[in-house]
Amino acid sequence: MSLVLLIAALVLSLLLVPLGLPGLWVMVAAALAYSYAVPGGGIGLGSVVVAFAIALVAELLEFALAGRYARRYGGSRRAGWGAVLGGIVGAIVGVPIPVIGSMIGAFAGAFLGALLFELTLGTRAGAATRVATGALLGRITAVVLKVALGMVIAVWLVFAAM
Repeated sequence: MSLVLLIAALVLSLLLVPLGLPGLWVMVAAALAYSYAVPGGGIGLGSVVVAFAIALVAELLEFALAGRYARRYGGSRRAGWGAVLGGIVGAIVGVPIPVIGSMIGAFAGAFLGALLFELTLGTRAGAATRVATGALLGRITAVVLKVALGMVIAVWLVFAAM
């Protein structure tokens, strides 16, 4: 029964990730709680540390990808920082909108942040829009990658709990 509860917690946590919520960290917390709740047959500390490390890498990649894609599409470092900061601000601003607000806010924020920061350099609107589109694609890629790493964490923890 406890394994079923762990699996349910991991699946629900994974659903939080695309919404911009800390689903990977909820997974780590669920693993830690399971390891204490099921002594002897629970998840070992090593598996919790591995899950923590994967979650940390996923978070770092999420912030880096929007900026990297903005630069790949011809943007400046400034546009990259605009995409990162815009994504964070957008996610926070989108929170009041139920369910998908933070996700839409993060996408729009990455686009607008890269666009505004690139326009302040005197870049033409067409080129700045291309850079902002790259930032948006980077943000989407980051969410997909983060969900994939969340799946890795979930599978790892389920097998560790068996």
